[in-house]
Amino acid sequence: MASRNDERGWAAQARYPLLTSIDYPIDLKPLTVFELLRLADELRRFLIETVSSTGGHLAAGLGVVELTIALHHVFDTPHDRLVWDVGHQAYPHKILTGRRQQMGSLRSQGGISGFPRRDESDYDTFGTGHSSTSIGAALGMAAAAKQRGERRHVVAVIGDAAMGAGMAFEALNHAGALDLDLLVVLNDNDMSISPPVGAFRNHLARVLSGKLYTTVREGGKSALSQLPNLSELMGRWEEHVKGMVMPGTLFEELGFNSIGPVDGHDLDTLVTTLANMKAMRGPRLLHVVTTKGKGYRPAEVDPCFYHGVTPFDPATGKSRSKSLSPSYTQIFGDWLCDAARADERLIAITPAMCEGSGLVRFSKLFPNRYYDVGIAEQHAVTFAAGIACEGGKPVVAIYSSFLQRAYDQLIHDVALQNLDVTFAVDRAGQVGADGATHAGSFDLSFARAIPNLLIMAPADENECRLMLQTAYEYPGPALVRYPRGVGPGAAVRDTLDTLPIGEGVITREGRGVAFLAFGSMHARAMEAAEKLDATVANMRFVKPMDEALLRRLSDSHDLLVTVEENVVQGGAGSAVMEILAQSSRPVRVINLGLPDRFIEHATSDQQLAEAGLDVPSILRSVIAAQSRGQQPVRAC
Repeated sequence: MASRNDERGWAAQARYPLLTSIDYPIDLKPLTVFELLRLADELRRFLIETVSSTGGHLAAGLGVVELTIALHHVFDTPHDRLVWDVGHQAYPHKILTGRRQQMGSLRSQGGISGFPRRDESDYDTFGTGHSSTSIGAALGMAAAAKQRGERRHVVAVIGDAAMGAGMAFEALNHAGALDLDLLVVLNDNDMSISPPVGAFRNHLARVLSGKLYTTVREGGKSALSQLPNLSELMGRWEEHVKGMVMPGTLFEELGFNSIGPVDGHDLDTLVTTLANMKAMRGPRLLHVVTTKGKGYRPAEVDPCFYHGVTPFDPATGKSRSKSLSPSYTQIFGDWLCDAARADERLIAITPAMCEGSGLVRFSKLFPNRYYDVGIAEQHAVTFAAGIACEGGKPVVAIYSSFLQRAYDQLIHDVALQNLDVTFAVDRAGQVGADGATHAGSFDLSFARAIPNLLIMAPADENECRLMLQTAYEYPGPALVRYPRGVGPGAAVRDTLDTLPIGEGVITREGRGVAFLAFGSMHARAMEAAEKLDATVANMRFVKPMDEALLRRLSDSHDLLVTVEENVVQGGAGSAVMEILAQSSRPVRVINLGLPDRFIEHATSDQQLAEAGLDVPSILRSVIAAQSRGQQPVRAC
């Protein structure tokens, strides 16, 4: 009797006969272009079927199906290094590199990651999750190969949005000055400067990447090198000829041999052009134009919505998950619009996260007060600082893990000058299936060390709105950090009220044990306290902390338990210990927070359980501390 796995395998072979014969990129080598076209169709259908079940990033992967096939067909991966930027588009790459049968476990606990991971496959040459790192990493690999005398090709694939970030230009500028073999593939799916791509441009790309043109180009340079005036004329002639028919002059100025744009869905052209460029030397750039969401009509129509999706019905494109409660992101978006109506000085800034940060409605209602600066977190913060210098009231909407990229600007450009900038920090704490690359595990620790910065963490939805208004009215830099998704379900009042600065509140009176809960952990602390008859304090402020409340609790309880969804090192619990140490108060304290390791992709509840922050784990930690029977010791 056949097993269920066998039945599933036979069904997959029937639906995807060519794809199921491809276990690794070496299996692509003998395929004809016609067979590669069939493979692209099967791969696209398999990707839609998989992501509709697991959720994840869809539109970006659909757009690079042909490009992924062509790259693995032409280059000898993993010996040749293929570096994907961000990794949103890497699902087709995973499918073709030995992980097709694992795609059902995508982004789930114990399953494969939604991003490239070096410890997952030799084909994942560089771990990613944040953008604009591919060129720098690939350049480093090319330098290392040259140092060791190894002959290998290195290819970086980067999107047009990621190309706009400072890191990408820094790497391009460096690469153009080095004698290293590097191919940058610019995947352009939204550049308005790109003219229509047609047969003439595809033909031109083949010619310009071909052996004849390359030989003439390099030979001409060599022959004319002894004649400076003619050499300069030759260079200018080449630049102007190419500039008339393609937007690659900028990359040429940086020292790259630029080819394209070419149609990123024309496999024949891609294979030929990549094979030609593989034979070239030095820094090269291939500009390909693709359609995000290609081959799936709902994703083509709305690529932003289908960038990252929850499980959906592939026939209709409609999501299978529903939530009646507003998310923290929605609460921020609503507050922002209300606050903007009340104060015309408010200006909203986001580093390319309009949808993710809840700014869509604001951008439509207040287009002249909305700035999406692109994938440029550092610039976003300094831009906000400049607005504040001129009396504006900037609000920077940014993910916790993205704020890490602008740490110097947060310190030097905002806090040092004590400028009035509000930071709405989304995705604080664990983020579920996106895993460690997007987890907001460190913001309390890295922000708490900065002078002049007000830091708050809401326990529920209504408190989030109150804190946002408090931060906005605070005459200096202020940060509100809130988690992904929905909260405990508190009703949100649509007022613009504020909270008294630095004051926490007791939300449950008990005895013996007192929980000092920060932000999202308040609900779990309340549940644990019910079983222990413990006190719970919603601390609200991480900086400045309510020292009077802290002294009162330390005087009346035997054990203080700090609970936060942030790493223990340097977090809110550390602040409690520092204050108690300075006041020489003899009370036992245990700090519960995220451990000193990265927590991988899973559901948020699974991640908190792994971190020891679910209710059973909290209870075990407290009971263990009580059972040790230690005498009170000074916090240190």
